[in-house]
Amino acid sequence: MQWVAGYERAWRDGDTGGVERLFTPDVVYRRSPYHPPDAGHDAVKAFWRDDVETEFTVAAEPVAVEGDSAVVRLEVHYLTPREQEYRDLWVLRFAPDGRVAEFEEWPFWPGRPYTAE
Repeated sequence: MQWVAGYERAWRDGDTGGVERLFTPDVVYRRSPYHPPDAGHDAVKAFWRDDVETEFTVAAEPVAVEGDSAVVRLEVHYLTPREQEYRDLWVLRFAPDGRVAEFEEWPFWPGRPYTAE
């Protein structure tokens, strides 16, 4: 959960330098299970620069931890520039140095379908 707190701080502060502290140089970062991955620091920094919302709250709790892998459940409420809430699962695989080598996000928004029709 220390890693999650560091991610939240960096995201909240728009600190793209946090990418290097949080992720391995060859990180594979998936914004959703079917979204093409962003690979490496530069790609993740570009995503963070393009998508930072400044005012939000986050509640996070671990769901599972085994070996170098973890699943975290989050509830995020963006307040500006537009109100939006979502629940999210993060699937994380850690490198030996404590940074994340694989990040996969499973975001869900209210009112959006969650099954194939």
